[in-house]
Amino acid sequence: MRHPMASTHPAPHPAPRLPRAARTRFAWAAAALLATASLTGCGQESAPPHAATATATAETEFNENGVTVRLSVADWKSDAGTLVATFTPEAGFHLYSTALPAEGVEGVGRPTEVRPVGSVASAGEMTVDKPVKSITVPGVRAAVPVYPDGPVTVTLPIRATGPGEAKVLIGYASCSSTEGCTIPVADRAVSLRTGEHGLSFGTS
Repeated sequence: MRHPMASTHPAPHPAPRLPRAARTRFAWAAAALLATASLTGCGQESAPPHAATATATAETEFNENGVTVRLSVADWKSDAGTLVATFTPEAGFHLYSTALPAEGVEGVGRPTEVRPVGSVASAGEMTVDKPVKSITVPGVRAAVPVYPDGPVTVTLPIRATGPGEAKVLIGYASCSSTEGCTIPVADRAVSLRTGEHGLSFGTS
C-alpha cells in the first residue's frame, strides 16, 4: 500500500551547482567587469574636450652691412604675440635711435626700424632695451641720438589681421666714432606668414 501522502511523481533532482570556490571566483569576476564598465563610462562622459590653442614661436636671422639681425615671435596666442628683433653690430659700432628722423640728422644716420605690413599689424608701442644717448659726429652741428655700442633688442606687440602673407620691414645703420659708418639698410623685407596653425617666417 502507498502512504496517503506519498506522491505518485518521482522527486525532482536538485539543479546542478558550481562548487563553492568556483561560485566565489565567478562573483568576483562579474563585480570587476561591472566596476570597469562603470569607470570607463564615467571617464568618457566627464573628459573635457581638448581646446585648440594656436601657439607658435618662429625665428630667423640675416646679416647685412655689418649687422646681424635676429627676428623671433614670442607668446603667439589667439592671433597676437610679440615681435622681437635683436640687432648686433660689429664690435665698436652703434645703432641709431628709433626716434631718429628718416633722413637722419643733417643727412647722417638711419633710424632703427621694425615695421610689419600685410596680414600682420602692430598692436602697441615699440620698446627698446637700451637707453638713448647723444653723440657728436664730425661735420654735423647737431647731436645725434644713438644706442650704446653692442646689441640692441626691439620688441613690438603684433596681431594677425587675417591669414596670408606679411612682411617685416627692417631699417638701420651702424657707425663707429673711429671707423666711420656702414651703408644704411632701408626696408629690408623679411617674409612672414599667418595661418590656421600659427605664424612662421619664410625665405627672406
